[in-house]
Amino acid sequence: MNVTILGNGSGGPFHGRHYTSQVLHIGKSQFIIDGGEGTQMQIYRHRVKTDHCLQIFISHLHGDHVFGLPGLITNWSLKKREAPLTIYSPPGLREIMETVIRVCNVRMTYELIFEEVDAAVSCKVFENKRVSVWSIPLSHRNPTCGWMFREQPAPLNIRPEALDLYGIRQNFAAIRSVKAGNDLKLPDGRVVDNRLITLPPAPLRSYAFCSDTMPSEKVIETVSGVDLLYHEATFADDHEEQALISFHSTARQAARVARRAGVGRLLIGHISGRYETAVRHLAEAREEFPETYLAEEGTRYTVRE
Repeated sequence: MNVTILGNGSGGPFHGRHYTSQVLHIGKSQFIIDGGEGTQMQIYRHRVKTDHCLQIFISHLHGDHVFGLPGLITNWSLKKREAPLTIYSPPGLREIMETVIRVCNVRMTYELIFEEVDAAVSCKVFENKRVSVWSIPLSHRNPTCGWMFREQPAPLNIRPEALDLYGIRQNFAAIRSVKAGNDLKLPDGRVVDNRLITLPPAPLRSYAFCSDTMPSEKVIETVSGVDLLYHEATFADDHEEQALISFHSTARQAARVARRAGVGRLLIGHISGRYETAVRHLAEAREEFPETYLAEEGTRYTVRE
């Protein structure tokens, strides 16, 4: 599981920064998170694979998080995409996208499915064999939700030596049963305790995306213990009052959320255009939570090191 940052800026395309967008890779699955202006350009610039993306998750309907969707969706039609695409968001996105498609006379080659999410509650909105996705209530001027990605429980691993020791290398039914947690029943009537022939699976990984939002107790509760948290850090300490007025966070506040939630690592982004660099953001955040990193555009971050 890893995430590629396509954009980490806010307030305008200043100082070389682009608007919020990310791509999360889990196995062969690809999930786009937010689609600010320039998303498709960043995808091609950084050579990020999205051809098999079947789901997009939009936090809220402010332009710097959605204005890149029309171009991306149109481009996929020009490429003769056929696979349906499901977009999860707070209410209103269907109207935006259907208006663009109608007025611009876009000839869609695939089905668009809109799933509206109640941004006020945390609930499971999607799952497949590899991952479940939950909404995270955020505190912003528009209805806004973050996204929690958790790996699904994996089967047990069979100790390699047990395959030949008990003659089950080609017994796929027995292998499936043991991996599911059952004891091994041998033809001679013996029963081998499952714990003697299996190893636990790797710990499940988790990633949480929280932008845009003020510091929130709901966020702390929902993202508790995640491996990697992305939390907006629009302002440095010198504009804490502006953060409060605009329903955003400072880098220090984001780090306090990470510390109180007991996360593994913190990525900060959504940097205001008033700052030429995010050096101050990173320094202030690390005073509260040392395992803080700036979400650099074009960089791929492993969810667990």
